[in-house]
Amino acid sequence: MADVGHGYRMVAVGASAGGLAALRALVAGLPPGFDLPVAVVQHRSRDSYLLCELLQECSSLPVHEVNDKEEVRDGYVYIAPPDYHMLVDDGYFSLSVDEPVRYSRPSIDVTFQSVAETYGPDAIGVVLTGANADGAAGLRCIREAGGAAVVQDPETAEVRVMPQAALKAVPDACVLEMARIGPYLAAIRGRRLPRCSAGDA
Repeated sequence: MADVGHGYRMVAVGASAGGLAALRALVAGLPPGFDLPVAVVQHRSRDSYLLCELLQECSSLPVHEVNDKEEVRDGYVYIAPPDYHMLVDDGYFSLSVDEPVRYSRPSIDVTFQSVAETYGPDAIGVVLTGANADGAAGLRCIREAGGAAVVQDPETAEVRVMPQAALKAVPDACVLEMARIGPYLAAIRGRRLPRCSAGDA
């Protein structure tokens, strides 16, 4: 992992309904050499196994489904496997079969809360399109720990409920259209742009 103080060290992304198109746009916007790990939680059925392949088609970064006790490596896009909660602690991922949260496993809140506890102000949380409030409490945890919060503009989301809930929980989150989120993450990764403004991406 990157050294503490160098910049952000982890990006955590949550999506639900409409998430495939949004995630493809996000990973397509991350440039070659983007050197932060990106942990993605997409609500999906337990028999859904094509997400990595569909994202890899759009990404210059390696896209990989997480295994239990796997080391976190910079520059990888990590996908939570279906029917498991994904947590991160001390540089390693862990998978859990604890009860679903908000009817979801994987749960965005579970991952975001874990990222907040592990990375504190060195984390970036991103909430995309979705039909429930999963991710709102977790994004608030990241923000309260000093991390950055990014939310897809609800007006551009396929389903507005999730980004609207995230903005209610974190009113000062950076709100961006989908095409701008990847470039914005690339711009702020070294904390060159700590605040969101019209010229950031």
